[in-house]
Amino acid sequence: MAPPRSTSPASDSSRPRRWLRITAALVLLGILTAEAVYLWPTLHESWRALTEIHWGWVGAAVVAQFVSLGAYGLLQQRLLGAGGVVVGRRRSTSVILAGTAMTLTLPAGQVFSTAFTYKQTRRWGATPVVASWQLAMSGVMAAASLAAIGAVGALAFGTRISPVALVLTLVAAIALFSALRYISRNPESMRTIGEAVLARWNRLRSNPPGTGSETWGAVLEQLDAVELRRRDGAAAFGWSAVNRVADLACLGFACWAVGAEPSFAGLLIAFTAAKAVGSIPLAPGGLGFVDGALIAALTAAGPTASGALAAVFVYRIVSFVLIALVGWLVFAVLFRSPHVGDSELADDHLDREYGQGPSPFPRRRRSGVAPDPDPDPV
Repeated sequence: MAPPRSTSPASDSSRPRRWLRITAALVLLGILTAEAVYLWPTLHESWRALTEIHWGWVGAAVVAQFVSLGAYGLLQQRLLGAGGVVVGRRRSTSVILAGTAMTLTLPAGQVFSTAFTYKQTRRWGATPVVASWQLAMSGVMAAASLAAIGAVGALAFGTRISPVALVLTLVAAIALFSALRYISRNPESMRTIGEAVLARWNRLRSNPPGTGSETWGAVLEQLDAVELRRRDGAAAFGWSAVNRVADLACLGFACWAVGAEPSFAGLLIAFTAAKAVGSIPLAPGGLGFVDGALIAALTAAGPTASGALAAVFVYRIVSFVLIALVGWLVFAVLFRSPHVGDSELADDHLDREYGQGPSPFPRRRRSGVAPDPDPDPV
């Protein structure tokens, strides 16, 4: 007589979970099938538009996207130059390409991209304050140029879309830029404020008087090396505008490549909405969210849903897939190998800065900037 089969508690508890997974998979499959049937006419029309694509406009979109990233590299180069750091055009653009690939493809890619850019600028000779200042200023300028594009689009729509919020965003970005520029040109104006904050903090934490004053003085000394003159600020903001306008042109060329012709104001609004959604770290490169925002906004701007879908497909192939591939290729070729001394970069800076060696950063220069230890001739 065969012994009775025993059932363990683990097998009994795993059975409902297995059926739950199977049921969830079947429900998801049903939803996707229903959506495919419902959207089949749109998808069919989009496929037809893609088979009749105008490759000349696709080439123009590719050129515009690389012009956009090149302009951002020149923005970074100009801001670093204001901090006494000389870096070549190719080197700066390479960092932008690699950082953009991280932003597009990695979870929390913006964090990795910022850390990567910070590390590279430090390797070029930027002090921590100058490297952080450059990242902050480039972000403010990018936000201001995007707000300007959105404000123009909102004004072109007239009363249908209120431009007040976008105008206020633009004003706030310009005010923040002006404040950062003033602080960089007048770092001593922050000494009293910082010392007052440190004194109160030390009293709250029962720290010895003067704790942190030396560190705060070193930060101000680094900031004193930054000289963003009016001409440099205008040039930097100009490159930020070129970065945005070229990216906008890429979207427009993608629309024309598939025969979609949105209104000018609608194109501006769609671009602004997509970039605003893409800045929220919901998915790598805003995958899914940016596409949905673009399709909805472009459809409202004139093209059919199938035309908008085809245009967004072309735009994302250029601005997402192609740039990610090129960026990771640049990273693999130029940045994958560890550099000598990377692990000691922060410790070396702290040792030299806070009383254990001469100050590693220059004072403000009225003419010229500090030479790069490994200059790029281009």
